[in-house]
Amino acid sequence: MTEHVLIVDDDTDLLESLQRFLSRQGFEVSVASDGKAARERVMADGVDIIILDVNFPGESGFDIAEDLRAHSIVPIIMLTGRGSEVDRIAGLEIGADDYVSKPFSAGELAARIRAVLRRSATHDAASPDGGLENRVGFFCGWRIDLLRRRLFSPDDVDIGLTAREFDLLVALARHPFQVRTREQLLSALRDDSVFDRAVDTRITRLRMKIETDPGSPRFILTERGVGYVFGQKVEWRKNAGETA
Repeated sequence: MTEHVLIVDDDTDLLESLQRFLSRQGFEVSVASDGKAARERVMADGVDIIILDVNFPGESGFDIAEDLRAHSIVPIIMLTGRGSEVDRIAGLEIGADDYVSKPFSAGELAARIRAVLRRSATHDAASPDGGLENRVGFFCGWRIDLLRRRLFSPDDVDIGLTAREFDLLVALARHPFQVRTREQLLSALRDDSVFDRAVDTRITRLRMKIETDPGSPRFILTERGVGYVFGQKVEWRKNAGETA
């Protein structure tokens, strides 16, 4: 599968040159010149990694990164000014996965992208929670508590999910509005089943527990011939004892 890179920078020349170079390197590349466009791209297309400049007029790259991180765990590489240790520390504290100092070579950036994607894939395979272990996901009044591995309804009822059902829900909710193939879901579940239909069976059981009308779901949607997509916005917050 081709990795989808989103580059967010207000330097149009840089955007064009990086888009050409990374496309030749085998990536699918989208560009955005501000935070609004970046958010729209992430919501509409789904991306595998974001390259985000620190300096923007008005809303800063840090603001954009913090907002994106609150709703997504897509890896972020920050572009910072050379020698700006404060920028690098701030970016990492917000949740950026790496940084590259300007000026930089396109080859170095491509190498950093591949390294971050490898780390992300390894972490995903090792942990169905994808590194969010102490977070709570909120959607439509529902609450996914990763630390306790529990799902709570809007009425604060603990829904009795099996371990695999919970892992499947998290694998989908980590990537809202992005289609996840059956192969991706099997990998995220660390399931040794050789049949894709094992995912379909678990999806059916999960829908019976969380959907008002399992035949017309609003949370877990089917993308025919491909897989499934979580159809609601999810906000991930640090687990600080929230109850709703």
